[in-house]
Amino acid sequence: MQIKTYADYTANGETPEILFWVGCAGSFDQRAQKVTKAFVEILNHAGIHFAILGKEEMCTGDPARRAGNEFLFQMMAYNNIQTLNMYEVKKIVTTCPHCFNTLKNEYPELGGNYEVISHAVYLQHLINEGKIKLKDGGVFKGKKITYHDSCYLGRANGVFEAPREVLESLDADLIEMKRCRTNGLCCGAGGAQMFKEEESGETRVNWERTQEALQTGAETIASNCPFCLTMLTDGVKKNEKEETIQVLDLAEMIARSL
Repeated sequence: MQIKTYADYTANGETPEILFWVGCAGSFDQRAQKVTKAFVEILNHAGIHFAILGKEEMCTGDPARRAGNEFLFQMMAYNNIQTLNMYEVKKIVTTCPHCFNTLKNEYPELGGNYEVISHAVYLQHLINEGKIKLKDGGVFKGKKITYHDSCYLGRANGVFEAPREVLESLDADLIEMKRCRTNGLCCGAGGAQMFKEEESGETRVNWERTQEALQTGAETIASNCPFCLTMLTDGVKKNEKEETIQVLDLAEMIARSL
């Protein structure tokens, strides 16, 4: 995919509308790369002038801080802030709630002040403004979908309505899990748990959360986070339901309905 970097825009004396912060998962994880491509497809479809940092983008440092390595977090954050401030970046959109939370809430105290938007909210804006036209009778029309609130978008930042409005625009039948919104259950990957073995217990958090999703009878589990995507997909495989139940990011669902 031919995607311009911020350096490309700057060299031509231009400024993009937004910086798309891809994140580590969106760059390197094979499953999350599909979400990145879907979101780029949507941005191109909507005619948005956007850029990425490319090789100048580093990890936000979120896993380092959650795991207790504050020194590494600050080192990574300062590097990113220097790059972002050099390009005078104002508006950032990201497909990862972990990146979203860190850039929005933790970078300001280190000198990084930006308007940071989750792709769930940005998609809602594009739909409301009529920049995204969804085809009538799309692939998800009438299909049962349940939505999993990721911790960093939901409880941590209070973004509950936007992703649901995006799903409603697909004409789907949205079925809520018992634990949702402010009472939503973590997928089990937050707080750097993604990168370590769990402590001993009777079950895994992601298995329990997936069980709640399956009990709704939904054919699709919708997510907005690459970590949640991995954990819920693992839960679906554990239940041997991968032939009948799909776990998709909001961007993938919109891209399939354009």
